[in-house]
Amino acid sequence: MSSSLRILHLSDTHLFGDQTLHYGLVDTLAATRRVLQSAGRMRDVDVVVASGDLSDDGSPASYRRLREVIEPWAADRGALVVYAMGNHDNREAFEAVLGARNRVLDVHGFRLISLDTSVPGAGYGAVDPGTLDRLAAELAAPAENGTVVVAHHPPVPAGTALLAALELQNADALLRVCAGGDVRAILSGHYHHALATAAAGIPVIVAPGIANTTDVLAPRGRERATMGAGFALVEIPERGSVRTAFVTAPGDDDGREIFDLDEAEVARIAALAGVQPA
Repeated sequence: MSSSLRILHLSDTHLFGDQTLHYGLVDTLAATRRVLQSAGRMRDVDVVVASGDLSDDGSPASYRRLREVIEPWAADRGALVVYAMGNHDNREAFEAVLGARNRVLDVHGFRLISLDTSVPGAGYGAVDPGTLDRLAAELAAPAENGTVVVAHHPPVPAGTALLAALELQNADALLRVCAGGDVRAILSGHYHHALATAAAGIPVIVAPGIANTTDVLAPRGRERATMGAGFALVEIPERGSVRTAFVTAPGDDDGREIFDLDEAEVARIAALAGVQPA
């Protein structure tokens, strides 16, 4: 039995089923390959987690392309792959190609639970009551080495005005269920920037985006993104603290601006896809 669980944590690949470029600029398939190449020296990996927004167009072909890139890399290392739904993903296509949207798996005595936090037609997230009930029932019996939850929308506040409109709406409910069980960590994406924090005493790890990087230094009220991709390496021992390292996968166009939205445009997008502040 492994003494720890090592996870390659990827997120927000935003793949297309054809040669379309993300925002007309980013070859997200090439970016995903670059990330896996950067992580190539890792041999002792137990799990590859892809925590949502795997597709941008929701096509079955985009999910097949993802499998064709990730699964050989994982198989070469004897690693399991865990996929999670994001707000850009299509439920029917996801399930047809990648499997169930909510799953429970066991690796080396660690339980991995993927949750669908997507709300059809919305950018914000929520865990529906039935899923919360099933999660609570699953966590009622502890796993040997604890549980890792994978959920695209992080159960922690966002750092930009646009992302704040696209948060997980019932984060408190999810955290209450997780805090009542043996959850060792929650792995998320959605924010497109690296973040390691905690909520309800549980480590929350947000992987960098692969399609682009949120500029956390943008002026308040604006939303800016640049080219850049990376991943997280998460190590969870049988007992003790969770360790996380964030790694950048260098690219020739790193730092090139993709978009810079002013407050009016942020408000317009938030009105279409997000939740308006009270």
